[in-house]
Amino acid sequence: MTFGALNMADFRTHFWGPVANWGIPLAAIADTRKDPSFISGKMTLTLSLYSLMFMRFAWKVQPRNMLLFACHFTNECAQLAQGARFINYHYIQGPDTKVYEAKEPELKTEAQS
Repeated sequence: MTFGALNMADFRTHFWGPVANWGIPLAAIADTRKDPSFISGKMTLTLSLYSLMFMRFAWKVQPRNMLLFACHFTNECAQLAQGARFINYHYIQGPDTKVYEAKEPELKTEAQS
């Protein structure tokens, strides 16, 4: 059975593999809202290199796997953003600043009213 230019075995490989990979960039995007003190510089660099290699793989494999390419392109962008946050927090701005602390709304007590 064929699906466009792909037979069914290729479709399973070229579709479900990239779909399973989308968890990585989605987690990286979700982590952009978290405190940068939790970012691992080594893991961010590793995931960035991983996505670069698999973007090339997705481009070179025949037929091209654009879903896998899009997944790793998204992850590369997210990891570069995380890397910039890591460098800013640890080397430029410094962890002692209060910029990244969550601002809690001030609660009025009855004594303040």
